[in-house]
Amino acid sequence: MNKIGNVLSHSLFISDLHLCASRPAITETFISFLQNTASEAERLYILGDLFEYWAGDDDLAEPAHKDVIQALKALGESGTKVFFTHGNRDFLIGEKFSASANIQVLPDPSKINLYGKSILMSHGDELCTDDSSYQAFRAQVRSPAWQVEFLSQPLETRKTKIEALRLQSEHEKSKKSLEIMDVNRHAVNALLRRHHYPELFIHGHTHRPNTHIIEVDGHYCKRIVLGDWYEQGSCLRLDENGFSSQEVKI
Repeated sequence: MNKIGNVLSHSLFISDLHLCASRPAITETFISFLQNTASEAERLYILGDLFEYWAGDDDLAEPAHKDVIQALKALGESGTKVFFTHGNRDFLIGEKFSASANIQVLPDPSKINLYGKSILMSHGDELCTDDSSYQAFRAQVRSPAWQVEFLSQPLETRKTKIEALRLQSEHEKSKKSLEIMDVNRHAVNALLRRHHYPELFIHGHTHRPNTHIIEVDGHYCKRIVLGDWYEQGSCLRLDENGFSSQEVKI
């Protein structure tokens, strides 16, 4: 049994914090979480939407961003490895941020092996294939050409455009059913098939925390959906004995 000091070796998974200046309590809670909880883990995986939005790596000096970056860097220096997968809100996080925060950016999806278990991780938005308008928007903003053109604009212009897109998105979501905005079962099965039937599939995005048992081609997989950090923080702990959910009080 591997231990760090007196603590069983473990890793933590979180997503959908949506950190922003208008919700300082969430940022304070996250920094406390890094200092007092994540510091006892071997690894921390942040599966997207760390920020409400990210306009580009030239926004590192924003006070709220600076505090988060410093806390992530300190966590890495303390011995906890930090990994990050882009979400639909912060896909513009780039090399300057990752270097400043001392984190490793992973492709989406990524497959790893931890504590003898094969694990597939993703933010999860690409699996919401029933929402065709969102998938068209996602394809546009994830294209290198769009990102180069967008990042060439002044920072304040980008922020203004993002705010407008957020308002438009919230309006459109109010007219969509929860089923349309959830992951598509066939898309999930196809992903698990492509990645050779992992034992665990962990993702966020939908803000619908749950554990689902899936059978694909005779193989069983646990699909674990992480919760968001609005009313309470959602955190998944994994060690050699299995996984457990933890709440982070805000």
